[in-house]
Amino acid sequence: MLAALGERLRAARLRRGMTTVVAAELAGITRPTLDRAERGDPAVTMGTYLKVLEVLGLEGAVAGLAAEAGVDGRGEAAAPRRKGSTAPRRIFLRHYDQLRQLVWSRPDRDDPQATVGPTEALQLYERNWRFLDREAMAPRERELIERLAATVGKGVMLV
Repeated sequence: MLAALGERLRAARLRRGMTTVVAAELAGITRPTLDRAERGDPAVTMGTYLKVLEVLGLEGAVAGLAAEAGVDGRGEAAAPRRKGSTAPRRIFLRHYDQLRQLVWSRPDRDDPQATVGPTEALQLYERNWRFLDREAMAPRERELIERLAATVGKGVMLV
């Protein structure tokens, strides 16, 4: 399973056009550690895998695992949850082109580590809805907006 995860991480990194040096730097790990993760080395910590997933914008893939398995954070039976029913804690601007354009005045807008919180992101989308190019919006960004409206907006987006 680790080898398959490593292959998927490598494929996701390559699809995003990221070198191992850049991906490792963004994850705060060394390039050799990233290489080991992409090979599925069992000595790589779970925290390292999670850092790489976050850099690749795949952190949501892990969020629903415990709920899907029917276990909450304490190891007890969890109430069923719909996929993607929680808001992300931080949203990397580099993953969402339209959102990144909405924060045009932020000095860190081009910083690969620049993030916004879910409430701020939803407010930005709501206030600037008329300026968004919805036809050019990537499916991933549409899904983010729906998820934010469902969680932070309590099922409503004010546009």
